[in-house]
Amino acid sequence: MSSSGPHSDPFGSTDPYGPYGSPRPRRSLLRRPLTVALAALVPGALLGWLAYEALGGSGGGGDGAAGGVAGSGPTPSVLSSPAEGATGTDGDARPTTGAGTGDSLEGKVVVIDPGHNLTNSQHTADINRKVDIGTNWKECDTTGTSTNSGYSEAKFTLDVAHRLRALLERQGATVKLTQDGDRPFGPCVDERARIGNAAHADAVVSIHADGSAEGNRGFHVILPGAVHEGAADTRAIVAPSKDLGKLIADDFALSTGSSPSNYVGDGTGLVTREDLGGLNLSTVPKVFIECGNMRDTKDAALLTSGAWRQKAAQGLSEGIVSFLHG
Repeated sequence: MSSSGPHSDPFGSTDPYGPYGSPRPRRSLLRRPLTVALAALVPGALLGWLAYEALGGSGGGGDGAAGGVAGSGPTPSVLSSPAEGATGTDGDARPTTGAGTGDSLEGKVVVIDPGHNLTNSQHTADINRKVDIGTNWKECDTTGTSTNSGYSEAKFTLDVAHRLRALLERQGATVKLTQDGDRPFGPCVDERARIGNAAHADAVVSIHADGSAEGNRGFHVILPGAVHEGAADTRAIVAPSKDLGKLIADDFALSTGSSPSNYVGDGTGLVTREDLGGLNLSTVPKVFIECGNMRDTKDAALLTSGAWRQKAAQGLSEGIVSFLHG
């Protein structure tokens, strides 16, 4: 993320009916008198025994491994098939379940803001135009950063956004992206905020990766400070945004195995800023996350891994879901 500040810019198999080979069903109490009746009618103990077996004395079989009655008991859950495009650009397979699947997110709106744009660099005059962020005027957007090998922040953020969208939609949430590689540049930071506001989003997460010095590692979540100036008034969203940020930081660390930043945030993984238009102009709970430092060799190896990006999306999803469920 290019901006001012210190940076330039996660079964023993269990049948829902019970363990495989569940206890045999009790033999019907009708079998004994029925067997006796057969034995009385047909001479010979052998014929009586055969009649008993023919009437189901073995107790096995049934409908399915549980040996139950068809249609009884709970229906086994089935993993949903991956959505279209559910394989990353490097061919990694994605999990088909998201976090917190026990409760639907129907009625919840999440806006995902993939930082920067793949073609910002081709529209420098447009993205250098200044916009009002409440506290001052700032560039519409920036090109973002990249790894030393040229993997761009814009490509990273859009990929993680797609993965995150799939996880949240699978749980019933309505998900909107501020951009989907479908516009020539931007949107500008003030428009990014307006998109979340207009959607009446329950949560907004802006995805970024940092461009700091080699050796600076880890992620950090940026929270809005209390700003009340010009077009900016964040006072109502400071507390819920902090709750959202803490949950995301915790779940992101658990899912990815990454540590909080070693260069900002004093090891908490949380940073408060008052100079980001995307936060200053938001009227709904919103945070930024810098998922790692693209300029550090070790962090870059993670950020360029499709498997790791899926873990990043999973961690973000779990944090968002926890926030939405209160």
